[in-house]
Amino acid sequence: MHIGSYARVPYLTFDSLDRFSGRLAHGFSTRLGGVSGGFLSSMNLGFEKGDDPENVSENYRRMGKAIGIDPSEMVMARLEHSTCVRRVGAGDAGRGIVKEPLDGFCDGLITNEPHIALVCRYADCIPLFFFDPVKKAIGLSHSGWRGTAAKMACASVNAMREAFLSDPADIIACIGPGICGSCFEVGEEVADIFARNFPDTSREMIKRRADGKYLVDLWGYNRLAMLESGISEDHIEMSGLCTCCNPDLLFSHRATGGRRGDMAGFLMLK
Repeated sequence: MHIGSYARVPYLTFDSLDRFSGRLAHGFSTRLGGVSGGFLSSMNLGFEKGDDPENVSENYRRMGKAIGIDPSEMVMARLEHSTCVRRVGAGDAGRGIVKEPLDGFCDGLITNEPHIALVCRYADCIPLFFFDPVKKAIGLSHSGWRGTAAKMACASVNAMREAFLSDPADIIACIGPGICGSCFEVGEEVADIFARNFPDTSREMIKRRADGKYLVDLWGYNRLAMLESGISEDHIEMSGLCTCCNPDLLFSHRATGGRRGDMAGFLMLK
């Protein structure tokens, strides 16, 4: 993953997806380059954070221009920390950005139609990007701790298999910026959920601290779920960029006690 900039708007991209720049447009926002103020400064992409809606719309316009996607092509998921994945298409273009939101909630979007840009918002939860260059299909998912424990990566790959006949071995997957395993502190009840759902790897991904709290590696668990789904190990790219460790660059719910804006991931077939 590396950082680029256009018209003073910085954004992050994945090396493995940049190789397909003629076929894909993608990016992940930072907290920089927008017009929002205060604790939402400055690239807040959340309409529900108390920001002026025109500020948020302008931020989407700026991000879209930077990465080559028009807001009218964007479709934004309405999140609920589930493993629900929804197929979208031309009839959904603009929804959640310049038109009314999608009906219902989901934490993953898939499509095989060009110029339909999938959008999900984040601020510590883990972004999951999927590209099938053979079937020409994409997926973008939001994986918080609940989604990670429930194997959102597997749900996303299964949705692409069912909708587009994707072979998981062909899929290129990317794990974007999110809270790292040294910062994501949980109680025993949450650690137990991961230990039950990933019984063979709990010791590698969960560390017990002296105060009785636990540290959980969401990046690692999403990688394991991708491998379980059939994605090849050499087709998985991890950003390694922690939102909580980099509050000057990225929004983090944990680092700010909830006083923060939203970032977003974008993925579109050209």
